Amino acid sequence: MEVNGYQVGPNANLTGANLSGANLIGANLTGANLTGANLTGANLSVVSLSGASLRLAYCVRADFENANLSSADLVGANLTGADLSGANLSGADLYGANLIGANLTGANLSGANLTVANLTDANLTDANLKDANLNGTLM
Repeated sequence: MEVNGYQVGPNANLTGANLSGANLIGANLTGANLTGANLTGANLSVVSLSGASLRLAYCVRADFENANLSSADLVGANLTGADLSGANLSGADLYGANLIGANLTGANLSGANLTVANLTDANLTDANLKDANLNGTLM
């Protein structure tokens, strides 16, 4: 499938892609490389991003509701105000990620690395943080 001039699919190389405002509902981006991509306001509901790299991605106010981000690389990602409610972030690497004001209601963060992540004003209602690494996390 093509979105904003980019081929989107499993293992796609979307490094630095501008996907702001894109509608990616239900897309399969398993293993995709979205390093440094701009996903501002993108709708990624029910998307499979398992094992994908979103390192340093700009995802302000992006909608990841019920998305599968298990084992995803979100190191340094800007997820300010993002909707991650019901998302599977088990085993995800969120080292240094900015999650200010993010909605993580019911999210699965079991085994996630949240070292030095910023969770200021994030909604963690019913989130699963079992075995998550919260060293140096701002809350």
